[in-house]
This record gives sequence, structure tokens and C-alpha cells, in this order.
Amino acid sequence: MTGSRDGQPKRFPLTLSDLTKAPARPDLPSRQRPLAGATASVTGMTTSRAQAGTPGGKPLPTASGLPPRPGYIAPAAVKPPPGMPARSGSATGAPGIGRSPAPQAAGKTPVVSLALTSERVRSRMVERVRDGGVSHPGVLAALQAVPRHAFVDAALAPQAYEEAALPIGHHQTISKPGVVGRMIEVAMHGRPHLERVLEVGTGCGYQAAILSHLAQDVFSIERIKPLHERAKRNLRPLRVPNIRLHYGDGRLGLPDSAPFDAIIVAAAGLDVPAALAEQLRIGGRLIAPVGGDSQVLTLVERIGAHQWRETVLDRVFFVPLKSGVI
Repeated sequence: MTGSRDGQPKRFPLTLSDLTKAPARPDLPSRQRPLAGATASVTGMTTSRAQAGTPGGKPLPTASGLPPRPGYIAPAAVKPPPGMPARSGSATGAPGIGRSPAPQAAGKTPVVSLALTSERVRSRMVERVRDGGVSHPGVLAALQAVPRHAFVDAALAPQAYEEAALPIGHHQTISKPGVVGRMIEVAMHGRPHLERVLEVGTGCGYQAAILSHLAQDVFSIERIKPLHERAKRNLRPLRVPNIRLHYGDGRLGLPDSAPFDAIIVAAAGLDVPAALAEQLRIGGRLIAPVGGDSQVLTLVERIGAHQWRETVLDRVFFVPLKSGVI
């Protein structure tokens, strides 16, 4: 079976040491697409983002199986785009969400136009993500429900619903909507919802907010203290009761809260941290960018107590995954 990053056949299943020693391929073509010969063991997963169109096949399960969470107010004004199921318990109905910020003093950055926060603008973003190949209806509904403009600076709000990574300070970025949707869809693997999810790299809190619609419990860890505090401020108006934010070294994970059904790493390391792979539940999935200047989105599945399977997916570009806290 092929699919190793060094271009040589790799024996499957892998041991933990196999996951942490293979270098990223520097010869990956510049276009975003999977490596030639990448393993195809993941049933129903779209492996090309640059060339993918509207996905075919049977529709995936909806997210309606997820029990409603206390503390949410169902949105009356926000409806999912055509063909997408409605999801109860959306955070978009919380006070202060879906409206423009309060007027600012003269000379400050202009307030966000109501048009930028409208259902139509957000629906167009979701349609682009769907056209890019993300088909899980629960993921699309979550992208529709969460106001991305509330997680970026007011000056960047006009770009909030574009397919673009935007700076959030401290040399970090909020990922493209399509990348967020892609990674979460791979982690979901067709399931309507997850039980426990770990996010490594909270950033501004946007992806954690998306995950809160799809998992019973979301744990998110951030190593940069000002970003950890920013995420708390951003998430507070949404009144999300199932997100637990932690300040710490993401490469170490959260062993006291493990095992996890899914782990999503929002920064690129030169390897898959062994501590994170060990915190997966058997049958769980870890999705992470791996590499330095040349990065590939990598899926790690735990298939036994001491066995993992690795699949190389798309070419991506993320900020570096670092150790320690600042």
C-alpha cells in the first residue's frame, strides 16, 4: 500500500514511531490536490479541493441526532441555504449576534454594515464551501450559523465571508472557511455528531464555535495567552455551554480529558505529536497539517491500542505548530 510522505511504500498499520518520523514531501506540486498514490482507505472522502465540483453520491446524515444544548436560543432570522437541514440550538440567536457592533467614536474604524452580517452574505460563503467539495450537511449548517465577522477585527469585517485566511494578531490567522469545513468533515467521517473533540490552536475561537454545533463537548487549547483571552471574549456573546478553553502547550494535548473522538490541529508541525496520537479513542481521527515550507493535510486514524493508519490528503499552508506557552 502506498501513500507515505517519502514516496516509498509504507507498511500499514503504523506504529506510533512511524507517525512521528516521516518527513514531509518537498516535491508536492504547488496546486492544492492530494499526492499521487495517496491511500484511499477513507470511504466517501473527496480528495481534491482544487478540482472538486458539487459532490455526488448519497447525502450524508444530518446533525439532527445531536441533543440540544441548554443555554441556546434558536435563531428566528437565520435559515440554512436551500437543500440544507435546519439545526435547532444555533448560537446565532444569542443577544448581540447577527447585528452590527455598537457605533464607535469619531476617527475610529467604521462600524460593520448590516449587509455584512446578513443571512445572504453568509449563505454565499456556505455555497462556495459546498462547491469546493464539502458536503456534510451538519458542517454546512454550522458554517451558516456562526457569524465569522464576530471573530475578526472590525477593519477586516468586509472580508470575513471571503475564502481567505485573515490575520488575528500575534502572527496567527483565522483559517479559510473552506479549510475549516474540509478538516471538520474529514474528522466527522459521515457521522451526524461527535462526543468529544480536541482542537489544538484555539486562535480567535471561530473553529471551536463551528465544532460546538457538531460535538457534545469541545476542548480547545491555545498557547498564546492574548489569543486565549480573545477567544473567550469572542465566544462569550454566543453563550456556548459545551466549549472548554484551555491555556497551554497544544503539542501535549489534554491527557486528563482524553480519549477524543477527533483531534483537529490548526497549525503545522514537522510531525504528528505522539502525545496527540495517543489521546485518540480507538476508531478516532486526527487531522493535521504536517510539514515545513511544504505542508500536506494528514489524516491519522487509530485502529488499535498500538496501531494507527495515516492518509495524506491536500496541500495546505498553516502557521507553525510550536511548543511551550507565551
